[in-house]
Amino acid sequence: MIAVLLAAVLLDRLFPLHLPAPDTGSTVVLARDGTPLRAFADSDGVWRYPTTAKQVSPLYLKALLTYEDCWFYRHRGVNPYALLRGLAGGLSHGRIVSGGSTLTMQVARIIEPIPHTFRGKLLQIFRALQLEAHLSKAQILDLYLNHAPFGGPIEGVEAASWAYLGKPAGRLSRAEAALLAVLPQSPSRLRPDRHPEAARAARDKVLKRMRDLGVWSAAAVRDAAIEPVVARSLRAPLSAALLAERLHRQQPQARRIASTIDANLQRAAEDRVSAYLSRLPAHTSAALLVVDNATLEARIYVGTSDFADPQRHGYIDMVDAPRSPGSTLKPFLYGLALDDGLIHSQSLLVDAPQDFGGYKPGNFDEAFSGPVSAAEALQRSLNVPAVDVLDRVGPNRFVARLANGGVDLGLPAGAQPNLSIILGGASTRLENLVGAYTAFANGGLAGTPRYTTEQPARARRLLSPGAAWIIRDILASNPADVEGGPLAGAINRHATVAWKTGTSYGYRDAWSIGVTDRWTVGVWIGRPDGTPSPGQYGAVTALPLLFQIVDMLPSRGGHARAQPASVKSVDICWPLGGAVAATDPALCRQRRSAWVLDDALPPTFAERDLGAWSSGLLTLRVNTKGQRLSGACHASHEHTIQLARWPALATPWLGVDDRARSALPPLAPGCAADSLDRAAPIRIAGLGNGVTLRRAPNSEHPLRVTLRALGTQTAVQWLLNGRLQGSSDADAAIAISLPQAGDYRITALARDGAFATLALRVMGPSP
Repeated sequence: MIAVLLAAVLLDRLFPLHLPAPDTGSTVVLARDGTPLRAFADSDGVWRYPTTAKQVSPLYLKALLTYEDCWFYRHRGVNPYALLRGLAGGLSHGRIVSGGSTLTMQVARIIEPIPHTFRGKLLQIFRALQLEAHLSKAQILDLYLNHAPFGGPIEGVEAASWAYLGKPAGRLSRAEAALLAVLPQSPSRLRPDRHPEAARAARDKVLKRMRDLGVWSAAAVRDAAIEPVVARSLRAPLSAALLAERLHRQQPQARRIASTIDANLQRAAEDRVSAYLSRLPAHTSAALLVVDNATLEARIYVGTSDFADPQRHGYIDMVDAPRSPGSTLKPFLYGLALDDGLIHSQSLLVDAPQDFGGYKPGNFDEAFSGPVSAAEALQRSLNVPAVDVLDRVGPNRFVARLANGGVDLGLPAGAQPNLSIILGGASTRLENLVGAYTAFANGGLAGTPRYTTEQPARARRLLSPGAAWIIRDILASNPADVEGGPLAGAINRHATVAWKTGTSYGYRDAWSIGVTDRWTVGVWIGRPDGTPSPGQYGAVTALPLLFQIVDMLPSRGGHARAQPASVKSVDICWPLGGAVAATDPALCRQRRSAWVLDDALPPTFAERDLGAWSSGLLTLRVNTKGQRLSGACHASHEHTIQLARWPALATPWLGVDDRARSALPPLAPGCAADSLDRAAPIRIAGLGNGVTLRRAPNSEHPLRVTLRALGTQTAVQWLLNGRLQGSSDADAAIAISLPQAGDYRITALARDGAFATLALRVMGPSP
């Protein structure tokens, strides 16, 4: 006996068992419910999804062990009775008819090529004994479950179940369990996608065995036999392909990577994106990221509109690609200004041509609106007010605050933060933006999107809870009539969605980001190679897709955020910006209801270039005729008055009454000029007010007029119906085109606030 044991040990040392390495082979990336998203074949092109006996259906294990090796847990690798039966059959037929192989012997043949000969059978027996000596029964069974051949490149029951049946091996019916139990006996001949009748006959043979042995009842087997053999054509899963590739790259040794993706939502979103992109130019791609606000786990990750389309550069992951964010950073700027006590939601800002040290921003539509509230400026994504606010907050501080919240902005080499950042003059990633926007649902804490449950949940302070709540309320109350939006569909259809759009310079990137109680959704549309897409911008291109995605997401499970105690509603006055209760009614020209933070009621911004006068409360001495007294100038019966002054650049947009009540009283005769008189009146030369013009007959060119602003030595901005047409130096001429018939209003606005306007009408060409 000892000699036999020594011989066995010697043979084991001389001919060692070579087991498959546990950290090699194919890799599968799974959705959160275990659904395969994408599989990466091994070096031999084999698809194998790692699994264990605890993860597969008990019905399958029962069918497998009953049909293949009912003595599996009792023998030591070889069943002598089955082996003798197989040997007798081989001798009588002259060839092997029934090998008498145990499951352990089958594993031996799976992990090492062994010929189907009598000599090969001896080697198979030896290897089976080695397996039993080195491994537990559970380990041997797991080897079979993971390496059994199922036809084509498919190995293992989990891969076979998904490939043929579209479901995990843990949810098999009796009929499906019987089919997969018998398939490895002859995977090529019994493949259900190619030979369904042969597969059915083999399956029914297993079912009959289960009934005859009393393992399953006759009624259960009868019901199972009714099921047809319907198999999908073999295809590898390819959902969230770029995320799967990203996770596989991060964990190259992992064979099974569980992601946070919701398989059903992912498939639905990919279909939505594909259908939506079909109406856009051929080279256009899209990216979509949906994050659960409570856990920061990504439920949908679409890195490209079509992974297999080279025209759309489908291999580029646009969730992770640096792009210009356009105006999507503006909510954070206004939130920071709230935290700094610079503004409240209805602070008076001026949307007019301004010069910020040589930087002269314009709006997307090239029009200006004059006096606007901070909320309106954010909702309409006006550029000049945003640059004005950033100039007061400070670009360096703004960039640092974003970085603290997880948004690292990429700047050109050697560049420093500047005012253009708020209009997209930097780069960031969709995943960074989505993570930052979760702050509007999580009390000002921005998070990093999580793609696996192993990733830690990182949340960093970006805004105070009060500032985040106010900005979200502003974004959720946007009155814009956009495709798929609240006013274009059912009443209050998207009332709980706080959304913001953005468009980068040259129509290269169209963005939309939306926040609900439960979800934060980010959409990017553009060309991955950076080529402009004229006419494609955030509100028209990306926002409708965002609303489609929000509509398909489950709405339950989120938690509505209560109004923080630091936020109050206060009625304020324009133009001064203070509370109605603390403002003289005569100085309250417009009354508005504002959200204020920590009881801060900052006054309207002082003007950057004071010019003739500054906005705000102005106290003057006047005589009995209401004429202004300056310096040492006095009069009998003089008294003081107060004026609520509007910002100078807002004056062209004011009504007649507001303009009159804000106007300076004339200087009393004999009084020396004061600084308030620095703005001299200007006038427009070249046309008279109220004229009517007609285009020359038979002319295909638009009517053009040449004008000058007289009476100023500063630069002059020229507006046509509120849209900037250009600028001129002092009294230099400018040509303005009047493209079609209609009424026009031309405004010349000097840098010091002086302005002049004229109205005219253009008639069509005479017949």
